[in-house]
Amino acid sequence: MTDPTIEIKVCLGTSGKASGGEDVLRAFKKFIQESGIEARVGSRCSYKTVGCRGFCSKDVLVDVIVNDQKTTYQSVKPIMVEKIVTDHILNGNPVPQWTATEDYDSFHDKQYKIVLGPCGEISPDSLDDYLKINGYKAARKAVTKMLPDDVISVVINSGLRGRGGSGFLTGKKWELCRKQPENPHYIICNVGEVNRALAEGNPHAIIEGLLIGGYAIGAEKGYLYIRERYHISVERLRTAIIQAKEKGFLGTNIFGSDFSFDIEFSFGTEAFICGEETALMESIEGKRAMPRPRPPFPAIKGLWGKPTVINNAETFSNIPMIVGKGAEWFSSIGTEKSKGTKVFTLTGKVKNNGLVEIPMGMSLRDIVYGIGGGIEGGKELKAVQVGGPSGGLIPMSMINMGLDYESLSKVGSIVGSGGMVVFDEEDCIVSVARFFLEFLQRESCGKCTPCRVGTKRMLELLTKITEGKGEETDLARLDRLSAIMSVSSLCGLGRTAPNPFITSFNHFKSEYLAHIRDRKCPAGVCKALITFSIIEELCKGCGLCKRKCPTKAITGEVKKPHILDADSCIKCGACYKACKFKAIKKV
Repeated sequence: MTDPTIEIKVCLGTSGKASGGEDVLRAFKKFIQESGIEARVGSRCSYKTVGCRGFCSKDVLVDVIVNDQKTTYQSVKPIMVEKIVTDHILNGNPVPQWTATEDYDSFHDKQYKIVLGPCGEISPDSLDDYLKINGYKAARKAVTKMLPDDVISVVINSGLRGRGGSGFLTGKKWELCRKQPENPHYIICNVGEVNRALAEGNPHAIIEGLLIGGYAIGAEKGYLYIRERYHISVERLRTAIIQAKEKGFLGTNIFGSDFSFDIEFSFGTEAFICGEETALMESIEGKRAMPRPRPPFPAIKGLWGKPTVINNAETFSNIPMIVGKGAEWFSSIGTEKSKGTKVFTLTGKVKNNGLVEIPMGMSLRDIVYGIGGGIEGGKELKAVQVGGPSGGLIPMSMINMGLDYESLSKVGSIVGSGGMVVFDEEDCIVSVARFFLEFLQRESCGKCTPCRVGTKRMLELLTKITEGKGEETDLARLDRLSAIMSVSSLCGLGRTAPNPFITSFNHFKSEYLAHIRDRKCPAGVCKALITFSIIEELCKGCGLCKRKCPTKAITGEVKKPHILDADSCIKCGACYKACKFKAIKKV
């Protein structure tokens, strides 16, 4: 009887590495070697490091494949490996208590993975793995069998919209750039935070998409704009570029044609404003990242004053599939005006956190309760913030709305880069709006007055309300500032910065009024508006709250009701969280 063929796939994306994936991989190599299975005649064992599979909260994720039978293990630690090797690989008995659960299946079942599909399956460092899934076939087809205008027509007809900002039609942007007579043309890929998983899991797809884009617009030079601290992404993209050059997919006379194209890195600063395309170009040029007035648009006058296309890594990762499978295939996914899929980071008070890819138009309910598995602790959903820091808050009452560009725009939100944060009944919406305004104010480049001053004043007013000093006239001032910023800010950061306030006030006005009129925070979050006290009848005198109090504001004898001194209380909530008898009252 032939010994088994064994393959071990270990997630070594950012989350997998942070969870100890490298130690897990070493443990598998050690125990398999010690078992002697690799030395047996006819047995083969291979190891593959893969990128992020999306379900980050279950890392380290490991596939053990024995004779083509795959078993996925979750939350794997090095100490678990010996048992997996002994019971599963040697004796054919998977370890059920560590295998992937129903949550793992439900997290993936409702997704539609186009760009995330290969991530977690192929080795990002292997060009051969990428070629096995038809890698670079679309690029060869475009360069050798299609005219640049034909490529652009396919992208236009697919309905692909930019996946990193306002959702402008990708093909139309390419078409505008190609028409410009001035040379050279440039093409830039922005590898932002959400795109790290794509760069870590399938870097060749980004390279191939950038290559096709360069051919389509007539560019011979492409840039990967990325933060240098994204070490894994940079390393894997750099490896992919070297491999592509060695194979002749980058460089001169690509695929035997007269088309030449090369890619280089441009390392960006730690600034949110660099997500704005004109600020990004300023950064590449070695200047301070600040937006330029538009028009002219980058497609006409961009990098160093030359026609330039800028898309993010998710957009470029779609291109090989669109060119390879055709526009009709891609346009059949999603809604009438929002085609294809979108990657979102699903975080917050949801059971299943991670990176998800959904067809455009999927309802928030299916995302939060289907893919996400519902709210942690069985609590009630309060709102979902979509679109990153400058996105809008969508209330529970709108849970059935579909996620697409048009629907989100109607409710004052954006798709943005794909951030999605879930809030439950214990979250204060006013405090949430203040949190996002604080971030946006800090990240404002300061170039234009509406954003520089507007975000500062909005933050001051929201802080005033959360501290119990707000007045109803402050709401009118916030509304007026929002209106001014939305139309007069220089770039998208300033124009969308009011979104957290506008949407939260539209849907949670009563919560704002409670803070102002009643001097109460309904969720019990804003420290200035809450008080703690001990209910004498419920207190058992266990002393746990007393031990947890950092200011010794609680006194009392064992097995007798304790007393909380309001003047000494700093409202940290430690006693409230510690009490097992619900004897601490928070109002």
